[in-house]
Amino acid sequence: MPRDPDQDDDRAGAGVRSVQLALDVLEAIAFSGDELGVTQLAERLDVTKGSVHRHLHTLVERGYLTQNPATTRYAIGPKSRLLARFAPDADLIQVAEGPMRELRDRLGHTVVLSAMTPRGALVLTTIASTSPIEIGVRPGSELPFHASAQGKVLLAFAPRPVQERILSRKLERFTEHTIVARERLEAELIRIARQGFAAAPEEVLLGVNVMAAPIFDERDSCIGALAIVGSIQFLPAEPEDETIAALKDYAQQISRRFGQGRSPGLSVPVSAPRTARRG
Repeated sequence: MPRDPDQDDDRAGAGVRSVQLALDVLEAIAFSGDELGVTQLAERLDVTKGSVHRHLHTLVERGYLTQNPATTRYAIGPKSRLLARFAPDADLIQVAEGPMRELRDRLGHTVVLSAMTPRGALVLTTIASTSPIEIGVRPGSELPFHASAQGKVLLAFAPRPVQERILSRKLERFTEHTIVARERLEAELIRIARQGFAAAPEEVLLGVNVMAAPIFDERDSCIGALAIVGSIQFLPAEPEDETIAALKDYAQQISRRFGQGRSPGLSVPVSAPRTARRG
């Protein structure tokens, strides 16, 4: 039975869950690419239609969503677009777009740009492959830290407290190739930090491989991951040196545009499993 977060007896907890649901509703509409109705949202979020409707009403009143009078469905509103306009000028998606297209044209694979959230690697944008059969992920998807190349790259260069929080969890197994043992994942993060890239062959989905490289800013902080996605047939578990070099080269191009390398005096303490800032 769908849950109603607004009917919880714990008022403080209910307030937090209500905010979470409002954000879930906003994100579901923003990332869908199409207008969504109350029933669709309730099914996607596994909550009651009444609860969804209350949040929709508030978001429309505040201008974050708009309702199409002809279809009664909902889309992103003017205030959400206004917030996007106030984003920093050095927007990761805009800066990365050119190198992403060049990487796609060079290798032919789908190219994906991701950033870190507390729950995993958030897919910001993708550029489809040149193949007639496309393999990719939707913008707005959050990929697990331990089972995606993007997630492992972001985790390998994250501060130690962040690593410890993820490593202390019970890790979900998606396929027989998913790394779920803490010791193995720690060793994998060390290798990624040293080599400067990650791979996740068939770790989330059989037949699919993903490779990713880190993107840094002027403080040598990892702010994103550049990845390529393809079938295991054309992007094998042991990729060619040319593929690795191209991926790292375009990730470094994006990093340089964010000022990486302009502050050589900065250094980061070494702590396992993060043994290097870059490979």
